[in-house]
Amino acid sequence: MPQAEIKRTGAIAYRQAGPPWSARVPVLCLHGWPQSSYMWRHLLPALASAGQPALAPDLPGFGDSPPDPPGTWERHVEAVERFRREAGLDRVVLVVHDTGGAIGLRWACDHPEAVAGMVITNTGFFPDYEWHEIARTMRTEGQGEALVDSVSREGLAALLAAASSGIDERAVDEYWKAFSDQEGRRGMLELYRSLDFDELEPYQGRLAELGVPTLVLWGEKDDYLPCDYASRFAREIPGARLALVETAGHFLFEDEPERCARAMIDFLRQVVL
Repeated sequence: MPQAEIKRTGAIAYRQAGPPWSARVPVLCLHGWPQSSYMWRHLLPALASAGQPALAPDLPGFGDSPPDPPGTWERHVEAVERFRREAGLDRVVLVVHDTGGAIGLRWACDHPEAVAGMVITNTGFFPDYEWHEIARTMRTEGQGEALVDSVSREGLAALLAAASSGIDERAVDEYWKAFSDQEGRRGMLELYRSLDFDELEPYQGRLAELGVPTLVLWGEKDDYLPCDYASRFAREIPGARLALVETAGHFLFEDEPERCARAMIDFLRQVVL
């Protein structure tokens, strides 16, 4: 199976696999917190083996991309568009997960001409979304600083192990990079504190207006984002396909990488992008 190459454009590090962009519409994968492009390590080679070009950036402050203060929601949306242009991408199939969904779906609504399709996985994009406990702590002044400053590599490993059986020591090392300095840790707080979901009110209905083929792929055992959100995405986006992975939790691409890759490849073949 072909392996993803690690590259860089500007300050953004990214993983890339598959044929040239001219072969088919490329797949652009956006990670969430506290991960990096490493979360797509199984998916990118699988897509490449199916003849599908794919790439995944480390968003600023994560993986091998340095922070680019401020680490706000808006700044990350800008980073996605800057990366698309610097990487020479035209239209893409957007794949999002976790906070990468808030970032990527907002980017998609702001740049509809660049979106050929979407795969939405275990994320939120609704004004009435209710934050989970960790996020509420990170959004609270003082408590958030205490939390991120207290995280050790061992603590991160324990947190991830509680959520997924597929995250090994190498993955922990990769995701630990976001915690390697104070600037990165402060960037996490800036991201969560700038994610005010009431700002999504003007975006309601905009995903449907994109009119692109959409797969909603969801880890059913998610303690942070239950399947109700998956069903809501599927209802609100005309023609969206819903696929639940009953043996996966929030980190579905870690828990069931082969099943997720098969579902995505089947979807891409059916829509013939």
